[in-house]
Amino acid sequence: MNYATQTSHAAKPQVSTARKIAAGSIGNAVEWFDWTIYASFAVFFSTQFFPKTDETASLLATFAIFAVGFFMRPIGGWALGIYSDRYGRKSALGVTIMLMAGGSLMIGITPTYEQIGLLAPVLLVIARLMQGLSLGGEYASASTYLAELAPDHRRGFFSSFVFFSSAAGILTASAIGWALTTVLTDEQMREFGWRIPFLLGALGGIAGIWLRMSVPEAEASTQKTKKVEKQPLRTLLRDYPRETLRIVGFSILSTFAFYLFVIYIPTYAIRALHVESSTAFAANTVAMVAFMLVHPLFGMLSDKFGRKPQLIAFALGYLLFFYPIITSMQPTFSSILMVELFGLLLYALYTSIAPAIMSEQFPSSVRAVGIGAPYNLMVALLGGTTPYLLTWLQSHGQESWFFYYVLAGAALTLITFIKMPETAGKPLK
Repeated sequence: MNYATQTSHAAKPQVSTARKIAAGSIGNAVEWFDWTIYASFAVFFSTQFFPKTDETASLLATFAIFAVGFFMRPIGGWALGIYSDRYGRKSALGVTIMLMAGGSLMIGITPTYEQIGLLAPVLLVIARLMQGLSLGGEYASASTYLAELAPDHRRGFFSSFVFFSSAAGILTASAIGWALTTVLTDEQMREFGWRIPFLLGALGGIAGIWLRMSVPEAEASTQKTKKVEKQPLRTLLRDYPRETLRIVGFSILSTFAFYLFVIYIPTYAIRALHVESSTAFAANTVAMVAFMLVHPLFGMLSDKFGRKPQLIAFALGYLLFFYPIITSMQPTFSSILMVELFGLLLYALYTSIAPAIMSEQFPSSVRAVGIGAPYNLMVALLGGTTPYLLTWLQSHGQESWFFYYVLAGAALTLITFIKMPETAGKPLK
């Protein structure tokens, strides 16, 4: 190496591994904060965007828009996944966080139905479409960034920070819900309190953009010899059909688990069990703390003992115990907390290593789109309809039918985990 090259390298500021991990994950926290507050606060703002004559109908309409946002996720996973594979993870991560923060700002400042009529729900739909596009690209790009950053023997640990940061964002949303419902009355929450978290989410996006732009690109996406796929979806279906189907199998139970135990349980407890809003949010917040903190531990354990034992324990635990536990929930803080801990700690066995196992399925030229397209398609089909379907079934006293649906999903995911090869410690393709 000559003097000029040495000088050039010396001039480049060195960015610590911790900061790179933070860049790949902290924006993810902002993304999930913004995404979660919609479902968490829907019970308060639904009548602000729709007529107040029928509260259940307004809530169903609000959750229908929640589902509409989900159907942008496969498009985001496809379009931003291709963008990430071609132009780099860092650039894609900057786009996703700007879209999400912009959507939150739009929701936070949109006038009510009484003020502007049908334009209010129209603006709400546009904001959710932006956020759906954003989140569809976020997961795949953040997962590939951290997986490519990690040494082979520590990929589970590095990747655990994707959902660690997601949990941090969701936890912040739940904690703000707890605080606001404690300080403000239900009437105040419906009048103006629900706008506060959306405006905070928009401000948080600024910090996320700055941090992501301050770190270098992942090495695997800057290699000059990296193959560029002209038709990546065709390549996935032709060359990696089994791996693509694995992503589908992974996503079935995980999607149900997320929207049941992270988002829906507080709403279910408030509406079906008639507990105080602050009690439901408090139990959710405590459980989310435990969920967040176990991620690095479970990631390290997977690096040492393998991915499959954790994955099988997650699916088998749901298949055997989900129905009796969720149907036994009582209208008390301790009962709601125990149900949440059951669902979230088992779920963390999967989420702590999901970015690693998904990234280990594909080569770098189609890694982001290989994760983003099938994963977000399943999330759109299953997760986007979950709050609506549960609310509708609950209004007819038939929510137990959905629980059987979850058990069928657990069985399919368990089969996928059993049949997949062990990937811990192996080099990325």
